[in-house]
Amino acid sequence: MKHLVLLAVVTCGCALGFGGPLQEAPAADKVYKVIDGKADVRTYNGYRRYHAGCNHCHGPDGVGSTFASSLVARPLSIETFRRVVRNGQSSGDGSVMGGFADDPNVAPYIDDIYAYLQARADGALGRGRPQRMSP
Repeated sequence: MKHLVLLAVVTCGCALGFGGPLQEAPAADKVYKVIDGKADVRTYNGYRRYHAGCNHCHGPDGVGSTFASSLVARPLSIETFRRVVRNGQSSGDGSVMGGFADDPNVAPYIDDIYAYLQARADGALGRGRPQRMSP
């Protein structure tokens, strides 16, 4: 009887731990939430802000261009991303990205832009305008 109870507990634990809606919850280190291809408000706003100010150099959907590197192929940590966006950065090949610390269309939304780019890098969002979750 003990073995039967133990088997039931293990089976129930496995059923709760795998599959179902629990897999849709983002990992603790993820700043975005995407369920059924729909982005949360922050991530959707990040898409909008990215395409209003960043895609001119970093390409559509963060894939990079001849002017600037991909932001989804090798994502930065959020701390590094914030620093680079605020202060700018120059590279050894002479390319320079100016800082956006004083830009009211970018600075307040750095974390939203990061959420969008993280979702793109993880494959949670494809290219193009994401659908938005209902509020």
